[in-house]
Amino acid sequence: MSLISLKGIEKAYRLGQTSVPALTGVDLEVEAGEFSVVMGPSGSGKTTLLNIIGLLDRADRGSYRLAGEELAGRDFNDVASLRNRKIGFIFQSFNLIPVLDVRENIEFPCLLRPEERGALTKRVELLAEEVGLTSVLHHRPDELSGGQRQRVAIARALVTQPDIVLADEPTANLDSATSEQILALMERMNSTHGVTFLFSTHDPRIMKRARRVVRMMDGKLMDGTAAAAADIAL
Repeated sequence: MSLISLKGIEKAYRLGQTSVPALTGVDLEVEAGEFSVVMGPSGSGKTTLLNIIGLLDRADRGSYRLAGEELAGRDFNDVASLRNRKIGFIFQSFNLIPVLDVRENIEFPCLLRPEERGALTKRVELLAEEVGLTSVLHHRPDELSGGQRQRVAIARALVTQPDIVLADEPTANLDSATSEQILALMERMNSTHGVTFLFSTHDPRIMKRARRVVRMMDGKLMDGTAAAAADIAL
């Protein structure tokens, strides 16, 4: 059974009196443990796809099954707990809370659910050590480098022990050397924690490391022939 199963996913947005299609009949299967990329140009629909998988948005039509559980049509409040338990997020702009220190930013998603404080503190400290943040646990985001902020975001995404981490352009605001360090770190987390990673990107460094690349164009997933033609055009 796939961890993520999408069938016939459609999504459109209103722009004045016009309906603008973002996804048009997307089918996608993601297996547990994947380290995969959805790539495509701006406007191809890749971020919309990740938002739907992450339960930050919902499709107009189609089936979405997460670990075999059908989610299509369910109320946002109904899936909030599921999102908190099963899905982690890494954003290109980090999205850290500026008034909280590193420790508080990492543990924040777990404060929304009942959890024994001692176990959470230990998990935060272990994750901070794994991602190289032990020495800055009491620093606030404005005291950190871009690479350190993204390490905080990675730890925060993993602290809930999710089934899948969704990363939207996670290297966009990082220099080349830092990007390579962050990608190596996420590969290690994928291997050691068994967490599935799904990226939205057009960064060739991520695509080089991915074990699977899914290409999008105009709100559709491209088959092998179309993807090859697109690569030639590029």
